[in-house]
Amino acid sequence: MHMNTLGRSGLSVSCFGLGTMALLTSNSEDEAIRLTHKALDAGINLIDTADIYVNGTVETVLGKALKSRRDKVVLATKVGLPMGGDPARSGGGRAWISEAVEGSLKRLGTDYIDLYQLHRPDPKTPIEETLRAFEDLIKAGKIHHIGSSTFPAERMVRAQWAAERERVTTFTSEQAPYSIFVRGIEAEVLPTCQRYDMGTLVWSPLNGGWLTGKYRRDTAAPAGSRAASGNPFVRADDAAKLALVEALAPLAESAGLSLMQMSLAWTRAHPAVTSTLIGPRTETQLDALLSAADITLDEDLLDKIDELVAPGRNVDPRNAGWVPEGLAKAARRR
Repeated sequence: MHMNTLGRSGLSVSCFGLGTMALLTSNSEDEAIRLTHKALDAGINLIDTADIYVNGTVETVLGKALKSRRDKVVLATKVGLPMGGDPARSGGGRAWISEAVEGSLKRLGTDYIDLYQLHRPDPKTPIEETLRAFEDLIKAGKIHHIGSSTFPAERMVRAQWAAERERVTTFTSEQAPYSIFVRGIEAEVLPTCQRYDMGTLVWSPLNGGWLTGKYRRDTAAPAGSRAASGNPFVRADDAAKLALVEALAPLAESAGLSLMQMSLAWTRAHPAVTSTLIGPRTETQLDALLSAADITLDEDLLDKIDELVAPGRNVDPRNAGWVPEGLAKAARRR
């Protein structure tokens, strides 16, 4: 497993990280623990979670899984989205951050979090307040580094400037959606990360299963898949993505790869990407995903992929992960 340094943090993280949003989707607690141990045994040392995943239950299971291996893991979690769907228990305000971190520490069974991330931008809270709250937690030893998640470039820059003015610690990483189908961050987010020496953790590298090739023309969505369950962001009748899968699959085959392997290796080809978060639901899926860990795509193949999906393009704009507040319905001139 290749290792990379996460921005200016000094943390060494595996090129694949274990994303845990789906850890309990179809697993019992024991199965989830075995899956986590298998990932660690394979060389993954970065585990990413969030307080809202199954309303804290994923953090609790990870706490059990990591009980005897905590010092070998770079543990990342997130705060900011509503716990239990309650807007009062969300955001980047000092009061909620101070309360939420205690809950995460308790559930994770640890006295520190390596990387504490703001799950989404919080337009209602000045970024200065968020950064000062994080700074107090750093000084208390409860968190070591901080990161943003799904931030547009201008908010990342605003945070950097605010941290300089306030003389507090700034974000050392950004976590963003990135795949062959979701390339929007290439325009501004990734260059901004490079400008400020921020690490980049990328999520949904297979775009909800699209880049495994499971959704094809004239074929019903597999039982149990996100499209079959009615997920509005993974529509098996998406004509643009169906056409692209038909064009990408032969490119992978010509390189002796599966579409999944090519797609995972593609995310690692960008020099600004520190680690790609994979979210296996089963040990079999984990094995398949890890098969891409040593694959490097050549320039010719990368160019052919660019011809199909241009750099900076999101095939489905909804996959960007966050809608600027100015585009929210309440903000429009109506």
